[in-house]
Amino acid sequence: MMGPALPDAILWDLDGTLVDTEPQWMAAESRLVERFGASWTLEDGAALVGRDLLTSGRYLRDRIGRALTPEAIVEELLDDMVVAVTSGVDFRPGAQQLLDDVRARGVPCGLVTMSWRRLVEPILAQLPAASFEAVITGDEVIRGKPHPEAYLDAASQLGVRPEQSIAIEDSVAGATSAQAAGCRVVVVPNRVSVPPDPGWVIVSTLVGVDLSGLVAAATGTAGRCTANIRGR
Repeated sequence: MMGPALPDAILWDLDGTLVDTEPQWMAAESRLVERFGASWTLEDGAALVGRDLLTSGRYLRDRIGRALTPEAIVEELLDDMVVAVTSGVDFRPGAQQLLDDVRARGVPCGLVTMSWRRLVEPILAQLPAASFEAVITGDEVIRGKPHPEAYLDAASQLGVRPEQSIAIEDSVAGATSAQAAGCRVVVVPNRVSVPPDPGWVIVSTLVGVDLSGLVAAATGTAGRCTANIRGR
């Protein structure tokens, strides 16, 4: 008996899904607020996981109570993060092996991240050339996750149907974005918990998961719909 058909594309989140950069993000956020005499908790950092960076900038501006704009805050965070990732990144367990298998099977990949282009480029430089046929970054969309725009843009660039693509995410904001675009969604929680939802399938790890295993997991998704989510 034949297994499920291969998807049109695999759409990857970056931070916390492909690479384990969430600790560096939380450290950068903490350093920024502490410089202004404010405090930062793990709960604060968790609240921003998967969100667009200007949303994070507004949150941080409210915390520090100073006249920095959200844009200026984001640029400071990116300065910190670029230094951190240029010295090397840790891949999430099983993620690089799955990416290699997907590529070997000839299925196109897209990267859909709320990190901005200047942070994404030094991370991509640590991957095999042409790992992704499409790269959508947070500074290239009008409405960030959880709005579906980024995933719709990635599917459009690849010339594929979102509903025939699989998105891999680690956060509620990211999973909501992909599900709203119509993708089948596999969530691999990392630093923050993700509750069960009819719109996605949760797996504990990508270790030992090849493309066939990913497709098998994703086809268990039920009740997908294209939600009308307002951008911030």
